[in-house]
Amino acid sequence: MNCEVCSLKELEVEYFEIREVLRCILHTIVFHRALGLVRPKDIDSELFEITYVQCGDAELEKKVEEKINQFIGWVEKHPNKKSQICLSFYEVKSKQPTWFSNKPERVYWEQWHINLNVQHPKALTIKSHHSKVVVDPGVSALEERTVRRAALEASLREVLFQIIKFVNEKKDHIPPIPNIEGVTFPYEITLPSSSDSSFGMDMFKRMLQTGHPGMLS
Repeated sequence: MNCEVCSLKELEVEYFEIREVLRCILHTIVFHRALGLVRPKDIDSELFEITYVQCGDAELEKKVEEKINQFIGWVEKHPNKKSQICLSFYEVKSKQPTWFSNKPERVYWEQWHINLNVQHPKALTIKSHHSKVVVDPGVSALEERTVRRAALEASLREVLFQIIKFVNEKKDHIPPIPNIEGVTFPYEITLPSSSDSSFGMDMFKRMLQTGHPGMLS
């Protein structure tokens, strides 16, 4: 099966911005893969002038928060590192039984790579869409933070438009709606492992080779 991959624009964030950024991105993606009747819920971001939509499902919201908490825990152990979170959608298919296993197989059909560069405030480089923003040495810390926050908000909006563009253009790979209970297609959120300082394609290739990703879903 064709697995479409969308690698989202890298966002440079501070530690305290991680939660809101990931909420916004993850819920936007999942909402666009919602099944049947959902109760859309508009959410105003606590940090940005951005409104995004959740599916209105308590269990889904709980799972997203758990993953965000796990990622924040990883960041605490690996400060100032680039990292990638992978949100994957899959089908569950029966596998030919063997002597060793007859477990169903997960066939991935879409993956989203969320790229974050989490920085300590002193290490931050403010960037605009086209070039670095040079901050005057006489600018106060508050003014500098305001400029940086505006740049991040603009970049986050770009990511949301990137998501919407992808879901509108890429449709042929979506499988038939499964006969399951739930508000969305089966999915899993993969985080950097505790032993890795970054999450990259090497880990992704290992997942495909083994067929049994070591992750919570």
